[in-house]
Amino acid sequence: MTETLTGLSPARGKRFLDGTIGGAGHSYVLLEGSSPDGSLIGLDRDEAALQAAAERLKPFEGRFELHRANFAELERYADPGSCDGVLLDLGVSSPQIDQAERGFSFQNEGPLDMRMDNRDPITAANIVNTWAEDDLANLFYRLGDERASRRIARMIVARRAVKRFTTTKELADAISDEIGRSHQRIHPATRVFQALRMEVNRELESLEEGLRGAMRILKTGGRLAVITFHSLEDRLVKDFGRALERDYAVQGPVDLPEFRTPKTPEARWVSRKAILPSEEEMRENPRSRSAQLRLLEKL
Repeated sequence: MTETLTGLSPARGKRFLDGTIGGAGHSYVLLEGSSPDGSLIGLDRDEAALQAAAERLKPFEGRFELHRANFAELERYADPGSCDGVLLDLGVSSPQIDQAERGFSFQNEGPLDMRMDNRDPITAANIVNTWAEDDLANLFYRLGDERASRRIARMIVARRAVKRFTTTKELADAISDEIGRSHQRIHPATRVFQALRMEVNRELESLEEGLRGAMRILKTGGRLAVITFHSLEDRLVKDFGRALERDYAVQGPVDLPEFRTPKTPEARWVSRKAILPSEEEMRENPRSRSAQLRLLEKL
């Protein structure tokens, strides 16, 4: 998103951390905008993404460093108060979706994997073939907002007793057979696949840790840009920012005036509302349709 780069305000000598570098599209512009002496730390869980990023960023050799890591670990790679901007572009990348062997998509036959980091021990197949019916149903509803979650979970448990699920197409076809495609704007397996991917990669847990770490490594006046594609992610970012901008702390799980204690605000929203992609960007990149950008500035 053009708005992302504008919000991070790259300028000479600035230092950035891109926690989801992918193909380095954003990082390229950040390094270009901070020339000749700006620098960038790039993280990604996907080795193939890091290789692509290294190739893309060759014109800036010596000004960037790349690490294979989850952005939840970003404090291992940047000192407190050392960065002018942090970018987290969440979700799965287009190259990951397009590679059938990664198992992210049901459009092409591939193993039921979905790991962003193939060193992780848990795959989507592990979850589908071993979790209890209630646990599967709760997962599909909580992370996928799938209304037929219990019906799908019951079907999965019955079918895997005969034959384990091993490929994306097997699972997608089984879901489609179970709930049908009539009046469906999206493929009936979409929400289940989303829930499995988010669980396999512990995406919400990583985001919580990454947000906290990002604020610690930012300088005063530094900005955090987060691009989300899912309502749960966006709500988590929004709640995180709201807590930082308050001039009081909340004692306990419920915000009651009588239990508030004064504190200095730690951040402010650059824009009160989420920034949405332009019509032009959505035409060029259909995946951006569900993207929302939120920008926080550290005080």
